[in-house]
Amino acid sequence: MRTGFQISSLVPSGLVFDGVSDSMDSVILAVRSEAAEAQCPLCATASRRIHSRYIRHVADLPSAGRRVRLRLLTRRFTCEVPHCRRRIFAERFGEDIVLLRRRRTARLEYIVHHLGLALGGRPAASFAKRLMLPVSNDTLLRVVRRRTAMPTDPLLVVGIDDWAFRRNHRYGTIVCDLERRRIVTLLPDRETATVRAWLSKHPAINIVSRDRGGGYGEAAAKALPNAIQVADRWHLMENASAAFLDAVRRSMNRIRTAIGATTINPELLTCAEKLRYQGYLRRQDSHAVITALVSDGVSLKEIVRRTGHSRNLVRQISRGGGTDMFRTRQSTLDGHLPFLDAQWSVGCRNGAELWRRLKGQGFKGSLRVVAEWATRRRRAETISHQQLQKVPAARTIAQLMTTKRDHLTKAETVTLAVIEQNVPMLADAQALIGRFHAMIRKKAEMELEPWIDDSKRSLIASFANGIANDKGAVHAAITQPWSNGQVEAQITKLKLVKRQMYGRAKLDLLQARLIGAP
Repeated sequence: MRTGFQISSLVPSGLVFDGVSDSMDSVILAVRSEAAEAQCPLCATASRRIHSRYIRHVADLPSAGRRVRLRLLTRRFTCEVPHCRRRIFAERFGEDIVLLRRRRTARLEYIVHHLGLALGGRPAASFAKRLMLPVSNDTLLRVVRRRTAMPTDPLLVVGIDDWAFRRNHRYGTIVCDLERRRIVTLLPDRETATVRAWLSKHPAINIVSRDRGGGYGEAAAKALPNAIQVADRWHLMENASAAFLDAVRRSMNRIRTAIGATTINPELLTCAEKLRYQGYLRRQDSHAVITALVSDGVSLKEIVRRTGHSRNLVRQISRGGGTDMFRTRQSTLDGHLPFLDAQWSVGCRNGAELWRRLKGQGFKGSLRVVAEWATRRRRAETISHQQLQKVPAARTIAQLMTTKRDHLTKAETVTLAVIEQNVPMLADAQALIGRFHAMIRKKAEMELEPWIDDSKRSLIASFANGIANDKGAVHAAITQPWSNGQVEAQITKLKLVKRQMYGRAKLDLLQARLIGAP
């Protein structure tokens, strides 16, 4: 069947097709330049005087499942300018045909470069072999490094954050252009001096988005004193929640006193909770000894030496933690709790019937899980103020206090009412955290100063002092549209590329793949 396909159509533009030969594994095209003259690379003078010729073998894109090689006839010219130091030179074919001293055409080099950007070394080499592009993994990485083009656009708004070469051991710094949504550079560490030196080279930056850490803020303040610093809103929300959780942990002794933690009603405990409670009773003696030594002013190092407990445990107990009896775990029922609550409220109290209805909603769990939930719910319905002996973990209490009351069970509501009545400062801290979250969401910058004044006399005073010390950046986080969200997304991409390359993830190669990627 005639298709009108010609071999000469495979030849790159700017070359003339002279003939074709066939080998066992490839098609060889004889080609030459169509230009009658060439320019001297030193003096740029055109010359028509041919000195000699030689053959270059250049790989090109495959065709019809076979490799294609160009047998490129290259001419040497004589430069006729008397003062030029280059007497003889080889003709250049242009960057869009064959680059200087390259063994691949420009279009094949482009494909190799993008394979290296997308897949790295070994994966790209394996894929290139299937595409009939024989190239080694080292060559792919060399092409990626060689063709890296650093961005030259002026920077006005940047985001800075750290990322881990190896978690808890070595960290680097990533800088992103928030306007163009791309990575600008990777720094080898997160030291203040390194970040400051880089920022000093870009005086046009007027907005720096960063996390709540002090190092980047100090570097930005010294290198760009007139730039606006913006604290990351997600970190502000997360730090506020962590501050409230810390307040709950420091209030656990008063919470236990309020809801009667000294007497446990075994009838309200499951078998697993009974085992944990027995372990809690066994630990009480050692906790009492550590608490007494801390109150006597004994150093943590001396307490570790006397008791034989780990320094982490001693520090945790000295700070009021480490005494939680029960922990809550994630359950397959978490996403179906609203449906279960609705069915329970309309009178369906049988575990098997609830399980059958849940299966109709797409639930994949077993009957045992639903039956245990129904038993626990049935016990919770009989709870009273005299039976508030089981104290939830601090994290559970913090979660319940920040959850809307409409989503709580009767037992959880009664427990929270007792906590709020007997530990009013904790309820005040919860209200302040709610005000802070609402202020960030609604961008109500006028409420920042009153919130700081009210919070300095509460259980979250330490968090409020940190906000006051970084008030300018926090105010900018409320008023400015910029944040570090896209920087976190770029860090996720960086981690993917880093793990994809196994042990070849050096800083220059990471930067080449991330900055050179489209």
